[in-house]
Amino acid sequence: MEALEILYAFLKAFAVGGAICAVAQVVINLTDLTAGKILVLFMLAGIVLTALGLYQPLVEWAGAGATVPISGFGYLLANGAMKGAQKGLFEALSGALAAASAGVTAAVVFSFLASLVFRSHTKYN
Repeated sequence: MEALEILYAFLKAFAVGGAICAVAQVVINLTDLTAGKILVLFMLAGIVLTALGLYQPLVEWAGAGATVPISGFGYLLANGAMKGAQKGLFEALSGALAAASAGVTAAVVFSFLASLVFRSHTKYN
C-alpha cells in the first residue's frame, strides 16, 4: 500500500506542476509578454493566492507540484511575510527573506559553480 501512496503523491505533483506549466505555455503563446514579465506575473499570482488562502490547500494536496514552480516562490515569500507579521512590522519584512534564504542561496551557489564549469558565449542567430 505504501508504494501506491507514493505513486499517488507523484501523480498529484506532476498534474499540478504540469497544469501550472501548461498555463504558462498558453500565456507565452497567446501574448507578447517577455519571459521576465511572465515570471513576475506567476510569482505575484502565488503571492495573491496565498494572501487569499487558496494556495496553501494546493500545497498541502500537491506538495512539490505547487511549490517548485515560480508561483511556489511567491507562496514562500507571502507565507514568510504573513508568519513574520504576527510578530511585528520588521518581522513581516524580514520574514519573507528568511523563508526564501535557503533557496536563493542555493541558486546563487549552484549558478556560481556552473559558471566555473561552463564557458559562456554569445548566441548567434
